[in-house]
Amino acid sequence: MSRFEQNLEKYAELAVKVGLNVQDGQTLVIMTPVSCAAFARKVSLKAYEAGAKNVILDWEDDEAKAIRLRYAPEEALNEYPMKWKADGFEELAREGAAFIQIVAPNTEILKGIDPERIGKSNKAAALARNGFLNYLRNNKINWNIVAVPTPEWSAQIFPGLDEETRMAKLWEQIFKLTRVDAEDPVEAWQQHIDTLVHKMNYLNEKRYVKLHYRAPGTDLTIELPKKHQWVSAGSTADNGVFYVPNLPTEEVFTMPHKTGVNGTVRSTKPLSYNGSLIDGFSFTFENGKIIKATAEQGEDILDKLLDMDEGARYLGEVALVPNDSPISNSNLIYYNTLFDENASCHLAIGNAYPFTLEGGTSLSKEELEAQGSNSSITHVDFMIGSAELDIDGITEDGTREPLFRNGNWV
Repeated sequence: MSRFEQNLEKYAELAVKVGLNVQDGQTLVIMTPVSCAAFARKVSLKAYEAGAKNVILDWEDDEAKAIRLRYAPEEALNEYPMKWKADGFEELAREGAAFIQIVAPNTEILKGIDPERIGKSNKAAALARNGFLNYLRNNKINWNIVAVPTPEWSAQIFPGLDEETRMAKLWEQIFKLTRVDAEDPVEAWQQHIDTLVHKMNYLNEKRYVKLHYRAPGTDLTIELPKKHQWVSAGSTADNGVFYVPNLPTEEVFTMPHKTGVNGTVRSTKPLSYNGSLIDGFSFTFENGKIIKATAEQGEDILDKLLDMDEGARYLGEVALVPNDSPISNSNLIYYNTLFDENASCHLAIGNAYPFTLEGGTSLSKEELEAQGSNSSITHVDFMIGSAELDIDGITEDGTREPLFRNGNWV
């Protein structure tokens, strides 16, 4: 077996054992593009070897999606034709299944399609899948996201190289950034998780009431709910399983107060959103709400995203990631939020994660909102970190403490 094949086997095993932590007798659903079929089958095998009862493969086709967006009747885009699938996923989640999403972004595939049509389709899908996605957002089950290279994605990251070379370079980066190339990836991940937990514990002991961000184009204050709690790489789901939802991950994150965000923030990396690219954008907040949004590229798509529902104009996550991190130090833009968000401090518009509030998973929607949590059918991360970012933590008595300087932990 070649070294590449060995690493591919280790990557699939890492996704199953560390990312998902598949349990004996558990059902696993693999959501995958058809272009990633070979890797999906490896994950399926590793899951059965780990004791999975059933592995269900759900195939997605980005090209077929683009065809529908171009040619389907306008009224069809207001419907989600696979409601039966969304309902089935919700039932499987309710029964305790684990879910893994394999991603292979292609931000070129929707170019030239009317943003109005894309926005209608995205909203219909978000509404139909909301019940299922709440199982993931509320930390009720173990789930995971991993990425697999495709010729289209690798061409964005390594333009000018032939397909074989750029695919090999992207695989090399993924193996490195997910610690697959370590002698013992599982042990390497345990050490990494311990490091992030140390940062998480520090922040939870500090109990900052606000964070203040300063960078070129950014001067933003974010209030934190009184009972906020910082979370790191891994979580224990309501089913008792410890899992790591993102491979890779470098973040420590929590919930911002819905109405406590004021100022301006500017993105530092492109955002790949459902097949479209949004770049060079900035938001102005007033009492939590985005009252102004501009973008150098994809502004129409951004406007549709912000109009998804009321909560889409408020924040749902604040995450701290040092600029001196493996992904950032690769000096590459991945056009994939899974990687780019872990190269940079980031925020998310939309739904907040209840598990980032003490006792949040047992609260009703109304009780969560009363404590400052945002509710939305969407949750989209965007990157704001750089080597020029400073962040202060502000304590209850008004003391300002340096938290980040020049993009890194103080």
